Amino acid sequence: MDALKYEKIGEANSLAEAEVIKSFLEAEGIDAELVEDSVSHSYYTMPFAQVEIFVPKEMVKRANKLLASFEDIKPEEQDEEE
Repeated sequence: MDALKYEKIGEANSLAEAEVIKSFLEAEGIDAELVEDSVSHSYYTMPFAQVEIFVPKEMVKRANKLLASFEDIKPEEQDEEE
């Protein structure tokens, strides 16, 4: 099986915020996928649930650099080896 191709780069505080971030990344040529935490726990979408943001592994550094200006994003903890 292939290794995962996407890596989590952070979390947004709401789906609306995550959609703005996704649009921003896609405008910069970076594919982004969103995973809303509440979807796995309920049939109802929570308007202010945490939303995880994933990008292709080869785009992680560029995406993090672009998103540095978004203060509300909770960045994913980076390993000390990187």
